[in-house]
Amino acid sequence: MIHPKKILFHFVLGALTCLSLMGLSTPSLAQAVSGRMRPADPAPIAEVRQAETVLLAQGMTRSSLQRFSATLSRGAVVGASPSGRATGVAGAVLAGDRLVVRGDFRNLAGPLRDYTVDPTDPPNPNITSAVHIHRGEPTANGPFQYALTVTMRGDRDGRFAGEYTLTPEQRQALESGNLYLDLHTTRNRAGELRGVLRPY
Repeated sequence: MIHPKKILFHFVLGALTCLSLMGLSTPSLAQAVSGRMRPADPAPIAEVRQAETVLLAQGMTRSSLQRFSATLSRGAVVGASPSGRATGVAGAVLAGDRLVVRGDFRNLAGPLRDYTVDPTDPPNPNITSAVHIHRGEPTANGPFQYALTVTMRGDRDGRFAGEYTLTPEQRQALESGNLYLDLHTTRNRAGELRGVLRPY
């Protein structure tokens, strides 16, 4: 005869085991499968909300918007080992082919690179700031697409913003994780921070 207490014990033990396994595996699995950032990350939320505000004020509906975010880090820079303790974050919102980007950076190792006195070779007149959007694989450097407007807060901290009309190729690159932001300083000319825009 099966004892009712034994059945209850095994049922509770099984339920606790299932809950424990789900709790351990679900967050990492969800992030790996979707490639999305966790909504609890406060900095990307703030930047995404700022970008959203621009489009909502122009009559767009929330349901028509696609949201993206990027964490800018030194470790994501390709082909260089930048020095310093800089960090950054960006939020972007897409409505049709219109992309609005907002972001923030802190603790740069040096001043932003000034492309009027330290241009690329060959010079590119479209590179008007030290914060750019590029198209390319996450592990490779790709061609310049857009410069963002930068507003400094002191010598090493600041914000950036931009609004662009994407080509079909750029939109496809954004949706497939092949648009990234990078930031250049005089101390790290090839790039001090980089982050891929991913669905949020």
